[in-house]
This record gives sequence, structure tokens and C-alpha cells, in this order.
Amino acid sequence: MRAKTVSEVIVEQLAAWGVEYIFGLPGTTCLGLVDAIRKQNEIRFIKVRHEEAAALMASAYAKLTGKVGVCLTIAGPGATNLITGLYDAKMDRAPVLAITGQVKLQYIGPGSFQEIDQDVLFNSFCIFNKTINSKEQTIELVTLALKHALVERCVSHLAIPNDIQKESLEAVIEPMEGRIPDFRIVNAERVESAVRLIEEAARPLIIAGWGAKAQGGNLKKLAERIKAPIVTTFRAKGVLPEDYELSLGVLGDVGTPMARKYVNDADLLLVFGSSFSEKTNIPRKKIVQVDIDPMNLAKKFPIELNIFGDCGVVLEKLLEKVKEREDQPLVETVRIEKEKWYAQLEREADSEASPLKAPFIFNVLRGTIDQDAIITLDVGDNGFWFGRNFVMKRQTLLMSGYLATMGFGLPSAIAAKLAFPDTQVVCITGDGGFAQVMGDFLTAVENNLDIIVIILNNKELAMISVEQKVEGYPTFATDLKNPEFADYAISCGGVGYKVKEPNELKDAFEKAKKAKRPAIVDVETDPKRF
Repeated sequence: MRAKTVSEVIVEQLAAWGVEYIFGLPGTTCLGLVDAIRKQNEIRFIKVRHEEAAALMASAYAKLTGKVGVCLTIAGPGATNLITGLYDAKMDRAPVLAITGQVKLQYIGPGSFQEIDQDVLFNSFCIFNKTINSKEQTIELVTLALKHALVERCVSHLAIPNDIQKESLEAVIEPMEGRIPDFRIVNAERVESAVRLIEEAARPLIIAGWGAKAQGGNLKKLAERIKAPIVTTFRAKGVLPEDYELSLGVLGDVGTPMARKYVNDADLLLVFGSSFSEKTNIPRKKIVQVDIDPMNLAKKFPIELNIFGDCGVVLEKLLEKVKEREDQPLVETVRIEKEKWYAQLEREADSEASPLKAPFIFNVLRGTIDQDAIITLDVGDNGFWFGRNFVMKRQTLLMSGYLATMGFGLPSAIAAKLAFPDTQVVCITGDGGFAQVMGDFLTAVENNLDIIVIILNNKELAMISVEQKVEGYPTFATDLKNPEFADYAISCGGVGYKVKEPNELKDAFEKAKKAKRPAIVDVETDPKRF
């Protein structure tokens, strides 16, 4: 057992727990850690242009893979720049570990150069927050930080003083095996109660949330077994294909009218992995709720039955016990409702208008984006139209849910492409959201990540303009002076295409796809959407 530095031990411990990437920036108080990453081959360091992007990448990577996303930066301003991305992870329950440097131990306290009270800063939102004050703590604190992030699906933080990073340490790396509890244990009596409630219901309906994101197949089997339609939350859009015969699309602010109609008419709601956001607005009626987070169970009001456990396990148990219902006219009635809705979407997709209207843009994109692509969605007007007008096939949607932070789209696309390099990754963003993080388009170029960024460019913070009108305010401070985004992409070393006319959109996307380089498709869109 050769002596290593504390930094080298930390990096080895992270690798032993499955960490593949560390997103961050090098700087004075984390140079020991950065050098330790340089000297090994198991973890790849992704240098960013801004620490907020590093934290958003870590959050997106964790949401997509279920593994711990890790970000790294310096004390002081580097640490404060992480906060937005870390709050995104906290609020969407994504396992993330933030590692920050810290000034030397002997300088902590008096307020030395770039020293802030990081304990107070991170205590406000981290599930685990410690400073490694002696080298003997290294293995224990790193493994605890990782375990808390994984088990409690939240943010951990470790601060490592500059001098501690360089100290010599002999240590045995702790494996992850045997340290993580088994969440596959489910109360059998509660499953039996759920079966009885399903059998008693005349009009059951399934609601799938993000917590059931990997259960499309089992949800489909249950729907067919009990003759129940399925709706999803916005974050879970695409958990199963929206053109599936029993799928009614998204329930909530950007959802379909048929989803709300069938939910209101149901006499039993089977809710899997939903946190009952006010944006989804699940009504108060007879409910069976399944969630791995006990705080989500009966979160808003009392319910008929809650089942604490993994959605996949509970679905498997239900499928073992529920009986096949006799055929009902459900499929035909759902088909009629969906035909009406799809006809409305087609009517809205004006193929002649210039600047392009959002319904037309998403009508084209839903026939152009790969059916198994990962779509990362930014916050703003683009998100409203995507949720309403894009019909998911087998694509995976990645978004900032509860925090709804602008600028999420590009960093999450970078993280998605790193996690799944052989999958098409498409970022859908607005000009406002993209401009907040556009420096990290260079990160995609430097790492040869062929993401496609679709910018809905209306030269306005359009969602804010609408909110001002709704609340009776005059439109103010929402107009945007933008660069030529396509030219910007080219200047960074990627490819860029400008779309002004409807017949240019599909061709521009296909060119971006064939380029196999980071691409921007800048689409002039109509800000007067209503």
C-alpha cells in the first residue's frame, strides 16, 4: 500500500463508487484535487466555463443515470457559483456531490483571501456537509458524502483545505457493495389492499411521475390489464410513447385537455412516483400512491392508500395479482379524444407563417428528432410549447423541474451526451436561457460532443412578457439584443444554421445531424404567440 496524497485517495474513493465524470474548474484552492484527477484514468475531468454550468451538468447527469454527479471548484466565488445548479439537484431529488477547495487550515476563520463561511452556505440546502480537517477523516467522510447523496437523493458537500489536499495518506479504499440499503422490499399487505381497490374501481386511471421513469413497460402492462388510461406529469413526459393507444399525454399546466377530463372523471387514481406538484394539480379523490420518498406520500392531503417502495417493484407485485378486466370501449373512446387533440395541433401548426410559430416548429421536430433521442429542455416559452405540442415517442426528457432554472438546457445536453455518447441529444432552449450559459457551448466543442441546440429565438423573454400582461403590467425589460447565434457556433468551432422561413427548418436540422459536431440551429420565432 503505497502512500498517496489525500487528493489521490479522494479520487480513488470516488471511482470505487462509480463516479465517471467530475465537472468543474481548476483554481488556487483545488489544485491538489485537479492534479490527482490528471494522474489517473478512471474519472474524466470536464472543464467548464462557469461553475453554475458544472453544477447543472452534475445535476442532469444524476437525474439521467441515477449515479452521483460530481462538481468541483475553488473556495469563495467558485463555491457560490455552484449554488443554482446544486439547488436544482436538491429540489429534483438528484444525487450530487459538490467538492470545494478551502483555504489552508491555519487561515480558516480570520477572513483570508477568497475565504467565506462555506459551512453556513452549504448547510442551508445540503443533506451532508463536512470539511475534511484531518487526513484521517478522508475515507469515512467521502464515503458518507456519497452514501447520503445516493440514499437520500440529495446534495452532499465536502470542503478540503488546500494544505490537507497535499498531505500523504495510506488508506484502504472502501467499496460501495454492502453500503447501500435494498429498497426493493415492499409491504405485501398494502399491495393486496391496492389490488382490492383496483378491482372495486369502475374507472381507474394511472398517473406516472418522474419516479416511474424507467417503468414504461410495466405501466403499459398494468394499463392493459385493468383497462385504465395513463397520463404523466410534465417531467415524466415520454415515460411511455404518447401515441400509445391508452396514453392521454401530460396532466397539468402544459398538458392536454383530455388528460384533465379523464382524471376528473376517474374514481381511482393510481399514482406512481409523482410529488404532487401544483403544476400537475392532481385532484383530491380516491388515490393509491407509490413512492420511494416517504415525504411524497400523502404530501398535499390524506389519501386512501400509500405504498412506500420502489415503483418498479410495486408494479411487478401488482401485475402478479391483479386480474384481467373484460374488454371495455375505453380504447375506442380514447382514440376519438386523441384524434380531436391531434387535429387541433395540426391546425395550429401554420406552415406559412414567418417568423415561425412554435406549434409548427414542434410539429416538424417531432417527425425529425430520433425516436430514442434524449431531449433536454430549457425553461421559458420554449418549454410551454414543447410540453403542449411535441408528441413523445421513445425519447427521454430531461428538465429542471421544481427550481425551473433558465440555462438548464445546454449544460444538461452536455452531461447527457457524455453519459450516452451513442444517443442523439437535442437541446431545446430559448434565446434568453441559452445566452445565460452560452460560454459552455465551447465545452461541447472541446469535448467533441455532437449535440444539437435548437434556439427558439423571439428576441424576447416571452414567458415573462405574457406574465406581465396577465398581471396587468405593461411589457417592460423583456426585449433582448441577441448576437447571431449561428455565427457564434461557427466561431466556437461548431456548426450553425439560421432558420427564417418554415421550409428551412427540417433541412437545417438534418444538416446539423449530419455534421457530427456541436451544432446550433437558430430559429426566428414569433413572440406574439397569443
